[in-house]
Amino acid sequence: GNMSSRKGLNGACSVHEYTGSFIGQSAHFKMTSVCGHVMTLDFIGKYNSWDKVDPAELFSKAPTEKKEANPKLTMVKFLQVEGRGCDCIVLWLDCDKEGENICFEVLDAVLPVMNKPRGTERMIYRAKFSSITDTDICNAMNHLGEPNRNEALSVDARQELDLRIGCAFTRFQTKYFQGKYGNLDSSLISFGPCQTPTLGFCVERHDKIQSFKPETYWVLQAKVNPEKENSLTLDWDRVRVFDREIAQMFLNITKMAKEAKVESVSKKEKVKQRPLALNTVEMLRVASAALGMGPQHAMQIAERLYTQGYISYPRTETTHYPENFDLKGCLRQQSNNPYWAETVKALLAEGINRPRKGHDAGDHPPITPMRAATEAELGGDGWRLYEYITRHFIATVSADCKYLQTTIAFSIGPERFTCIGKLVTSPGFTEIMPWHSIPLEESLPHCEKGDLYPVGEIKLLEKQTSPPDYLTEAELITLMEKHGIGTDASIPVHINNICQRNYVTVESGRRLKPTNLGIVLVHGYYKIDAELVLPTIRSAVEKQLNLIALGKANYHQVLEHTLDIFKRKFHYFVDSIAGMDELMEVSFSPLAATGKPLSRCGKCHRFMKYIQAKPSRLHCSHCDDTYSLPQNGTIKLYKELRCPLDDFELVLWSSGSRGKSYPLCPYCYNHPPFRDMKKGMGCNECTHPTCQHSLSMLGIGQCVECENGVLVLDSTSGPKWKMACNKCNVIVHFFENAHKVRVSAETCDLCDAALVDVDFNKAKSPLPGDETQHSGCVFCDPVFQDLVELKHAAMRHPMHRGGQGKRQGRGRGKGRRPGGRLNPKKPKDKMAALAAYFV
Repeated sequence: GNMSSRKGLNGACSVHEYTGSFIGQSAHFKMTSVCGHVMTLDFIGKYNSWDKVDPAELFSKAPTEKKEANPKLTMVKFLQVEGRGCDCIVLWLDCDKEGENICFEVLDAVLPVMNKPRGTERMIYRAKFSSITDTDICNAMNHLGEPNRNEALSVDARQELDLRIGCAFTRFQTKYFQGKYGNLDSSLISFGPCQTPTLGFCVERHDKIQSFKPETYWVLQAKVNPEKENSLTLDWDRVRVFDREIAQMFLNITKMAKEAKVESVSKKEKVKQRPLALNTVEMLRVASAALGMGPQHAMQIAERLYTQGYISYPRTETTHYPENFDLKGCLRQQSNNPYWAETVKALLAEGINRPRKGHDAGDHPPITPMRAATEAELGGDGWRLYEYITRHFIATVSADCKYLQTTIAFSIGPERFTCIGKLVTSPGFTEIMPWHSIPLEESLPHCEKGDLYPVGEIKLLEKQTSPPDYLTEAELITLMEKHGIGTDASIPVHINNICQRNYVTVESGRRLKPTNLGIVLVHGYYKIDAELVLPTIRSAVEKQLNLIALGKANYHQVLEHTLDIFKRKFHYFVDSIAGMDELMEVSFSPLAATGKPLSRCGKCHRFMKYIQAKPSRLHCSHCDDTYSLPQNGTIKLYKELRCPLDDFELVLWSSGSRGKSYPLCPYCYNHPPFRDMKKGMGCNECTHPTCQHSLSMLGIGQCVECENGVLVLDSTSGPKWKMACNKCNVIVHFFENAHKVRVSAETCDLCDAALVDVDFNKAKSPLPGDETQHSGCVFCDPVFQDLVELKHAAMRHPMHRGGQGKRQGRGRGKGRRPGGRLNPKKPKDKMAALAAYFV
């Protein structure tokens, strides 16, 4: 039939409309999507202040609220606009617990605006599917169910526990340690109920490596010559001894014998089993160990392959194909790929093998390819992951690998030695997974019991026991799964978090090596309360959350009980923090001993030290005060100019030559001087009426993209002059090579923006008639039309600045002179005028 498509009001989600039949009736369909979670859980306003709230209050007193996960997407408004007047809703979210939770977020948004049901008419339906294929989608539409409230509640419980516990511990330890040490090099010393045990596994392995003492041992190695040219190396049945003299004694005894006697020859047919069907954890393990992809990256690629219809749903704990799974149909799709076409055709001709019986977790079928693809289609990592998934699937329906193992037992004097050889009789699944194949070995000679062979040489080898290596991501994933830390969906997130926080670094071979900070934290937790870092308590919480999902436990009781346990642990942790502090003192430098002198303090007029390690800040050792700064940029002194309010020297923050920069007063940035300012604001947001660096003096006009921003002249940017929005990353380049650019006291009659006075050198003036000076509006003046260009700042990180908070935009003309208009209204045709300049 016909389908019309359009973009929704938020610009991110498309809406597809068509007419069809629904439950036997003609219906008009609207199909759209969301971008992940619609809502997120957070504390209400005042509890988000680190300075004003005791972290202990976060366990029970602090009320939480659901906020829009991404306010810029206005997802709730979008859903309500599209849902208004609808009779039924069919939910096609991912079929896992998170998806179930999003179902109820969507329902909360749209049910109030939908048509009320007549009588007992049903209006909410849930589609259950595991892959985006015609068969699966049609099947789901013909068997619609209902969303599962219990599974959604288990996600709500996890979110609230992680928020309350994580925030309380993180806020306390971050403020405590960053207030004392200058070189922790982590902007946040975070704690997480899953993240911390994950780090614990890495540090436990580090401790084993550090405490390892190598021991010397000796091995007896014998070679016999059954045929003239070839010699056989035999393995000693005692394997090794740790006493040198005893090893020497064995060597002397065996050296007396000149011949080796065959004691027995045994031949056994052995089987190497084909793999179980693929689940998420195994996919992440292989991606890290064999493909060199981090778990987070691998998961993102798998999700992309799923949404494009190449593979089935990539989040599953199941390793058992359902009884009705069309194995042959799935295999048939792969019969034209040059890499495995022959294997697939042979399997289809001979008949496939019944896959091994795996674990059925009752969520989704295992991960399988859903349609054929080529390397050119998917490219790079996408193809490598798809290729592995496909090879794994083909292997699960292939035969086992069979080989003949021959074991020959020899005696040389009283000592026994063995030689083992393997001969592949049927390669089975190892043809499609060659990395699992039996290594080729030299064939053993044919011999009988009682045969004698001359001994070529016998020697004693001295070796040493070696320490374990650092954990690989694959080993860490195995440990997390075994101990029930995180879910198949959240494991990659926890591993990514400990890397981002600078607790571990990823070394070659994707091995995770703990940093000094990670080691000290874990040792500190062990010293105060080992349960904070051991996997046992989180594992028990995960079991309770699963019981909520199954409807066997009460949501409120689980929440209350768990929070009560952690609240007690938190109070004990706070009382015993000195124990962790003793470990910190050994590894890190106090604030006063870190950093280099940069700008003068307004109180004592001595130099404050700039600490570059994350989070960058200024510290005055004389006043013992620390001032936070904007992150992810460079800080330098700003012409030794001072703030007129507090006499602190100004510093200039910059995100790089292509980004934005603004001056700030360290004191005002941390202690806002005016009521309409918030913490974390630079001079470009300061409402001081006369200071030459303030918004009042340098603000030009409202931002062209965001609602509350003001474009402010960057007076340090000449000769490549620019103005930048003080809220978003919009940058407007203008008047290149101008000698001077000043913001005038006059405003534009059309749009209320401040006029700009521009001086050019005579040689470089682009102004008409060789003029060197012009005063006009950046937005409306035709003389300036070709001299203005809009860009977006190159940011090092989206969270490039400290304070947020919406306030009314201040265009010029607001509160600057008596008689100035209170609200700078947007020009009637401003967007049209701008289009001429910027598009």
